[in-house]
Amino acid sequence: MFTSLYLIGFVAMALALAVWFFAQERKKPVKQLKKGFWIAAAVYAVGLLWSVAPIDYKMKTVFRDLMILGASGAVFMMLFKIRKVMVLVLVIWAVAMLYMFRNELSQTFPYYDQSGIEMAQDGELLLEFKEGASSKSLERVLKKYDLEASRAFFPEREFETILDDYLVIDVPENKLDKLPRIKKALSKLKSVEWLEENELIQIDDPTSNKLPEKIKRKFGIDDPGIEYLWSFEAMEMDKLYNYLRDNNIKPKKETMIAILDTGVDSKHEDIKDNYTSTQKKYDDDPRGHGTHCAGIAAAVSNNSKGIASYAPNNDFVQITSIKVLSAFGSGTQKSIINGIIEAADKGADVISMSLGGRSNQSKQRAYEKAIKYARDAGAIVLASAGNSNDNAKNFAPANSRGLITVSAIDSDLNRASFSNHVTDVKMGIAAPGVKIYSTIPNNKYDSYNGTSMSCPYVAGLVGIMKAIKPDLSPEQAYQILKNTGKDTKNTYRTGKLIYPYEAVKALEGK
Repeated sequence: MFTSLYLIGFVAMALALAVWFFAQERKKPVKQLKKGFWIAAAVYAVGLLWSVAPIDYKMKTVFRDLMILGASGAVFMMLFKIRKVMVLVLVIWAVAMLYMFRNELSQTFPYYDQSGIEMAQDGELLLEFKEGASSKSLERVLKKYDLEASRAFFPEREFETILDDYLVIDVPENKLDKLPRIKKALSKLKSVEWLEENELIQIDDPTSNKLPEKIKRKFGIDDPGIEYLWSFEAMEMDKLYNYLRDNNIKPKKETMIAILDTGVDSKHEDIKDNYTSTQKKYDDDPRGHGTHCAGIAAAVSNNSKGIASYAPNNDFVQITSIKVLSAFGSGTQKSIINGIIEAADKGADVISMSLGGRSNQSKQRAYEKAIKYARDAGAIVLASAGNSNDNAKNFAPANSRGLITVSAIDSDLNRASFSNHVTDVKMGIAAPGVKIYSTIPNNKYDSYNGTSMSCPYVAGLVGIMKAIKPDLSPEQAYQILKNTGKDTKNTYRTGKLIYPYEAVKALEGK
């Protein structure tokens, strides 16, 4: 209804404006036209104000519409003085307005159809139901559109969160054409606190590279694959190893890093001794993406095999897998949030998510509830910034409050050409993400590109830090990483490059 009022109001204003200028030049009375214009403006305002959209979106809409009307008025004022072209100007203007209507104005509302966000086919919407509210009005809408509603999330500590009040709404295929109407109907219910799309997530296929050039730096450990780790050279990993050895640094606890991904090959020769299983179904990786991330974060060091991670011994961290993506690399907002909840309930100290997708900034409520749930359980959550050479604020979960967002740099300390920048997120940091050599299933190794690779580098370091200082908060961890980090070629856009030796040294206060 309100979308129709908005469109009717705008078209009526535009027509009144055209006729107004036409009549003025013809010396005809315009009093009634003025009145008609302001009535149309009132209809436009009602339609705009009551349409479902954030206030900033509505302000942009008003600005665009006023620019159209203002430009039309300027054209009329200038060309209507030439009586011979008045009719031609009106015809050209009418054609232009018809084109604008079809391609812009008619697509303005409903707002939620304009995001370009793909939704899950099985459960398109996430709905937060007000605690204690009557469900009768919701049931009427569900029945009207043949919708199915079921509980979305199952946190063990229900009393600490409202995530247990979320429902997933499945829209039948034959009702998808009514999705905008369904969203509006649900949004207007007094029993509904919040409504958002259950967004579809698809990881980028990692680009496989030829082996990186060998480095000459020595690290004092016997893993043969470290000669391909330019990342270790950039982060001066030998300084961290020496510091841990020379100062006899011991962990106060063995932290657990949860990799939320396509699974992890738990039998890999360079992972298995650092791996803890939470569910058997998570212990394989048909895609390979999760296994590559796991090796970066916590490969077994000093075992004469493959690569290494942040400690010359393996007493500091264990790694586990929570499978939130399919073998095809796809998942949904619901599956990822359930993964965050499960990782927190399993006692994860660090949660690493090398995944995400383009998202509307106003739609992170469920993600942020899940991140808060994990933080309250003592976990530090990290996400990759994304690989679209864009602003990370436009991608989820990278743009969610409460987590550390990781961009990628190359071996020259430039922002990787694909990496999103972290200028506009709260806690942005950088790590190596180009030609990263790590584990893949079946005891193999390969070199990949992506912020998917940079994220577990930070997760592994945070795991070491939290093993030394178990009560380390996300903000404390980020401030240490930022304050001790190295500058890149564009620090403003990448954030500081992590510097493990200085970060651990700062943690110890030495």
